Formats: sequence, structure tokens, C-alpha cells
Amino acid sequence: MNIIEVVNLSKNFKTKKGFITAVKDVSFNVKRGELFGFLGPNGAGKTTTINILCTLLAPTSGRAALNSYDIVSNPNEVRQSIGLVFQDPSLDERLTARENLEFHAMLYNVPKSLRNDRIKYVLKMVELYERKDDMVNTFSGGMKRRLEIARGLLHYPKVLFLDEPTLGLDPQTRSHIWEYIHQLRKKEDITIFLTTHYMAEAENCDRVAIIDYGEIIAIDSPDNLKKQIGGDVVSLVAEEKAMAKKTIEKEYSVSVMEDDGKLYFEVKEGETFLPKFIKKADFKILSISLRRPTLEDVFLKLTGRHIREEAAEADTALKIHARRLRK
Repeated sequence: MNIIEVVNLSKNFKTKKGFITAVKDVSFNVKRGELFGFLGPNGAGKTTTINILCTLLAPTSGRAALNSYDIVSNPNEVRQSIGLVFQDPSLDERLTARENLEFHAMLYNVPKSLRNDRIKYVLKMVELYERKDDMVNTFSGGMKRRLEIARGLLHYPKVLFLDEPTLGLDPQTRSHIWEYIHQLRKKEDITIFLTTHYMAEAENCDRVAIIDYGEIIAIDSPDNLKKQIGGDVVSLVAEEKAMAKKTIEKEYSVSVMEDDGKLYFEVKEGETFLPKFIKKADFKILSISLRRPTLEDVFLKLTGRHIREEAAEADTALKIHARRLRK
């Protein structure tokens, strides 16, 4: 059963240069209980889509329903059905952890008789109960993220949205956050909708939608997406790059992609192929490596480039708009 249904969703923003399309004719479904990932570079339309689904933005066209409620005609019901961990910090650092959660509980009409038990439960889940009376401005970045996740769970949402939940955190803290997310799935009957530009994080998802320039270009399980790659991935740097590319394509009948000064191509049985390839090459190889395909390779194959890091004007405008809504 689908808990989220999106049909031909689009969103345009007005800028000084005219209109920019942040989300373009997007359609997808999310199953109840699924860990669903939106994978794409910064500015691809991930945050825009989440904010539409969470009723923070109105779509330009198309429709979407969450927990059987239309996002435009039933916004209050949608909001009661979701928890949201924003990409930007949204805690009140002048309050304690408990006070932040108490305020959230009041906003979401959690009965007063249940608040203390709920707060205790979610704080213990993210291992912050012993710090419940400490000011949030004394917390580390990872602790604040865990508190935001606890806050998002306080009213027992049907869908928890995590917008780049580990952005800006060090690798060790990112790993710990993911431990809590996996524990959450085991303990609660909840659907998790995640956005990320970290390829390794997307591997945790049941299904991944790859989005770029506002369009979904692929959607499937991580394993099925990687099966689109024909075998192992060879990456190399050659002294005469143009000649090497032409030679490889002609000699081995493969498509060679170029990105960041490296050449990439796919081969079967890479471990036996590589020694023969190096011995036979009539161009100078400066470096060469072989690995199993990743979601990064899927993105490269679908777009012709690696995932990019720059932010788009539309997402910048959206963040400003979302901050205003939260004040």
C-alpha cells in the first residue's frame, strides 16, 4: 500500500533572471513502511519536493497525497501525519532538550497526560535522556541532529522526512546517526523519506529515486540500479587522454566516459581483464584502478558526470522561504 503518491508534480520559482524550474513533472510512489531515498546533487530539487509534500510550499502543477490526504486541500491532516527533520538546524538553542520537545508536543496537540512518557521514550531512543535538562547550545552537531530526530517522532508520525540528516557531520557521527535510523525502523511502524547527496547513505534505502535538474531519471532498489552497470568499473588517467579514449573504445567496443580528468569504462571479469589491458596498452597509463559498481557509477552513467556539489538558486530561495515559515 502506498503512503505517498505523487503525480506530475512541478514547481517553478521566480528569480531576477526569470522563472526557474526546481521540480519538473515528477511522479513516484512510496510504500508504507519503506525507507525511500531521494538521491541527487545539491540543487537537484530534493528539498523542494520534500517541502511540497510537507505543505511548506504549494506546487505549481500536479498533485500529491500523503496518508491518503491531498497536500493542497487537506494540509492540516498532512502535517499531523508527518515528522520533519530540516536540512538546516531548527532547534531553539536557548532551551533545554526537554523544553524543545515540550514545545513541539504542544504544537502537535500531544495530550498532556502522554507528554512526559513520550518525551522520555524518544530521548532514550536517541540516547539523550541523561542530557534532557541541558541547554541545546552545549550539544555537539551530532547530538542536535539526534534531538531533531527525537522531536520529529514525538507525535508518532506516519512518515518521517529526513532532509540531508547528516549534512555537515563528520563520517563517524554520520555512521552513528544511521545506527539510530536503523533502530528506529525496527522499533516503530514508520515510513522514512530521506534526501541525500551521499552515495553511501543511499545504499541503506529500500528504493532510491535519482533526481537531477528537477527530474527523476531512475528509480529502483540500490542493487537493481547498480545492475545497470555492465560489470566492474575501470578508471584511469592517461598521458594522452584523447588518444587513450579513442583507442579503448575502438579496441574493446566499450563506451568511455570522461570526468574530472579521468576515463571510466565498464568491463566484465575485471580482475582478469586488467593485467591484459595494461600489458597491451599502447599509451602511457599514469594511474589505473578497478572496483565494483556503486550508485556513483549509476549517476555517472545516467548523466555523464559525477554528482555535483553546487547549490541552485531555487534551493537557496526555498531555504529562505522555509526559515520564514518556521519563525
